[in-house]
Amino acid sequence: MPHTETYISVDVETAGPNPSQYALLSIGACVALDPSQTFYVELKPDKSGFTPEALAVSQLDLDDLTRRGLLPEQALLRFEAWLASVTPPDRKPVFVAFNAPFDWMFVAEYFHRYLGRNPFGHSALDMKAYFMGQTGVAWAETGFAQVSNRLKTHHPLTHNALQDALDQAVLFRKMLER
Repeated sequence: MPHTETYISVDVETAGPNPSQYALLSIGACVALDPSQTFYVELKPDKSGFTPEALAVSQLDLDDLTRRGLLPEQALLRFEAWLASVTPPDRKPVFVAFNAPFDWMFVAEYFHRYLGRNPFGHSALDMKAYFMGQTGVAWAETGFAQVSNRLKTHHPLTHNALQDALDQAVLFRKMLER
């Protein structure tokens, strides 16, 4: 069967738990089956709200991002251009993430808000659900550390969006090999 997809491992760091109140701060991505092809961008916050927990996890500084981050529209245009450059014309980019609902809601919202379109379409592949279906484990056993240990990758989350996207890609490739 011919491949019609290019799997793109995506991770984001944000200022809080939802895109209606909190800013998308960074996007990291790589081609899941060829992780040498990477993308990373830090965004100028478009909202002032934040939770201390979110900023503590990412170690990103809102004042610093306000000075040097890209405007969201510019960041999304760069991400879209990178996606087009790594996705052959006969394939569709597929958004893959560990806990895709979280990362997906920010990326989809920002693509639609700033560009009026989303190159990923209207779907994402959630690695937690994929692993659960593949192995039959309970949802409680699909945390990053548990899956990483079970697949013998032992990558801790760094909360750098690019590094986490690369580590997710390792896990996803292991899942595809099963």
